[in-house]
Amino acid sequence: MKRQNTSKSLVRLLILLMFVLYGCGENEKLPVEEVLELTDETQPIETPDGMVYVPAGDFLMGSDLEEDPLADPLDELPQHKIYLDAFFIDKYEVSNADYTKFVEATGHRNSIFWDNPKFNQPDRPVVGVTWGDAAAYAKWVGKRLPTEAEWEKAARGTDGRIWPWGNEFDPTKCNFDDEGKFDGHLDGFAMAAPVDSFHQGASPYGALNMVGNVAEWVSDWFDQEYYAVSPRENPKGPKNSGMGKKSWRGASWFAGLDHMRCAYRDYDDIVASGQIIGFRCAMDAPKSE
Repeated sequence: MKRQNTSKSLVRLLILLMFVLYGCGENEKLPVEEVLELTDETQPIETPDGMVYVPAGDFLMGSDLEEDPLADPLDELPQHKIYLDAFFIDKYEVSNADYTKFVEATGHRNSIFWDNPKFNQPDRPVVGVTWGDAAAYAKWVGKRLPTEAEWEKAARGTDGRIWPWGNEFDPTKCNFDDEGKFDGHLDGFAMAAPVDSFHQGASPYGALNMVGNVAEWVSDWFDQEYYAVSPRENPKGPKNSGMGKKSWRGASWFAGLDHMRCAYRDYDDIVASGQIIGFRCAMDAPKSE
């Protein structure tokens, strides 16, 4: 916070200099209060490399069956308004190259697909990692896994949209359904795509591949009925699952249209790993003064 205070002092000094240089007429300058209001309202947030900033505020979480007939009435209802503090989230899914650095530095076990050429390309998202592996990586880089609520806001913004880009599905904006259930490889990738792909399908905050490509572990235990009892501010999920299951979000290259929505929820055993689940990381953002 010291750097923000220094920045504010510099702004005030520049304002005073402006009045000295241009203060030759009453009608040629703004009142001090008005200038300070324009310049001092919010200081720019310095976003860490490779992350995007999601500002504090409300958003709509879950689904409305009238607006989204594909919604799962068991897992995605009721739609509810949630307030989240500001946070950062990775722009990209964690890649094999990123994860390899972690393994080499710490001796942590590698992905189960580390030697499989279908899944181990350096620019592809790492898969074959458990929830614990993902959490360990996040801690190593000074981050954490996002909550379900953070993930969903980062994916869809504040207005309850169905997909990151809006309310009409566009198969060219995500990597999905590569088993040929629709028209084959519409996206050009048989399996996962590079993490820096599908810019045209970016979320409102600039995060890529929030739906499709690979599903992503989040921090919450899974509870089908949690939305009915979720706290209004900064929900972090139930204290435990009862089933030993952790939530994941976002669906994958293997998923069909019904799973490709921002509100879609699913889960797996905490020790599970597979070819469709990876992750991205999050961080708290500094609170404004």
